[in-house]
Amino acid sequence: MRTVDGSTLLIVDDLSENLSIISDLLQPYYEVRAATSGGRALRIASGDTPPDLILLDVMMPDMDGYQVFEQLRLNPKTQNIPVIFITAMDGSAAELRGLTIGAVDYITKPIVPALLLARVRLQLELKHARDRLANQNTWLENEVNRRMAENERMQSVTIHALAHLAEIRDQETGHHIVRTQSYVRQLALSLQARQRPDDDLTDATIAMLVRSAPLHDIGKVGVPDDILRKPGPLSESEWIIMRAHARKGAEAIALAQQDAGQPVPILEMARIIACWHHERWDGSGYPDGLAGREIPLPARLMAVADVFDALISPRVYKRALSLEQARIIIAEGRGRHFEPDLVDVFLSDFDKFCEIFTRFP
Repeated sequence: MRTVDGSTLLIVDDLSENLSIISDLLQPYYEVRAATSGGRALRIASGDTPPDLILLDVMMPDMDGYQVFEQLRLNPKTQNIPVIFITAMDGSAAELRGLTIGAVDYITKPIVPALLLARVRLQLELKHARDRLANQNTWLENEVNRRMAENERMQSVTIHALAHLAEIRDQETGHHIVRTQSYVRQLALSLQARQRPDDDLTDATIAMLVRSAPLHDIGKVGVPDDILRKPGPLSESEWIIMRAHARKGAEAIALAQQDAGQPVPILEMARIIACWHHERWDGSGYPDGLAGREIPLPARLMAVADVFDALISPRVYKRALSLEQARIIIAEGRGRHFEPDLVDVFLSDFDKFCEIFTRFP
C-alpha cells in the first residue's frame, strides 16, 4: 500500500518485537518492509523495487549489520541506498565506526519515536533531493548530447552541400565524397592501430578528419569551366590556374573561420586538407613543395584517398583504370608521391578499399 510520503523503508532486525515497534511507528507515513536476517534484507534491497532508506540493526546473528552494509555497497543496485544503523550499543566508538564506513546516521536503542521520525524524514528528504539532482543531471547530459549530435548533423550537411558545389562543376558524383571519406577513415583507423607516437590519431581526431574531408577540392569552384572540364591535356598556363585551387580552397575556408570570430577545429582541419593534399612525400607537389612530415598528416591521408579514387573514376580527360591498375600505381608512388607507411597500410587493406568502391560505385 502506497502511503502519504510515497517512500519505501526496509527495517532489518532479528527480533520480531523490535520490527513490530518500529513498523508501527513508521507505517502511518511510509510503506514499510521488514527482514529478520541480513540475507533476507539483501534479497529485498536488490529486488525490482529497492527501498528508499534502510534501517539496519547492528547486532544480528550469522551476518551482523556491518557485514550487511558491506554487501549492500558491493552491489551496484543497492550501493546508493542510504542506511541508518540502529543498535543497543552505546558509545562514540560504535557510532564513529558506523558513520565512518558510510552510514548516513546512527540511532541507539531504546528508540525515541519523535527522534526516529525526524531523522528518517531528514534522510528521505536528502535522498529525494539527490535523486532529483541526478535526474536533472542525466536530463542535462542527454540534452547536451542531443544538441551536439544535431550540430554535427547540420555541420555535416553544410560541408556536403559546399562540397557538392565543387563536384557539380567538375562533373563528379556524390559518391566521390562518400568514397573518399570512407578511404580516409580506413587509412586513419589502420594507421591508428600501428600506434605511431607522433600521429595523435584519437577517435575524435579521426571523426573530425572524416567530416572535413569533403571540402578537399572546394577551391575548384574558382577554376574556369573551360579548364575544369577540358577533355584534353592542360597547357602549362592552364595547369598553373588548376593548381591554384588548393590555395584558393584554403583561403576560402580561412575566411570562414575569420567570420566565425573564433577557432573552429573542423574548419582548420578542412583548411589543412584543402591546402596540402596535393603535396608529395618527395617535395615535388604543390602549392608549397612540402616534403615528408612537413606535410600535415590529414593532407597525407587525403592524398592517398583522393588519388586512388581519381584513378578508378572516369574523367572528361581519361578513362577509369581498374582497381588492380590503381593498386600498382599507388604502390609505385611509395616514398615518392605518398608516405611509405600509408602505402603499406593501403596495400595491406586493399580488399577493404575495393569493397568501399563496390559499395559506392
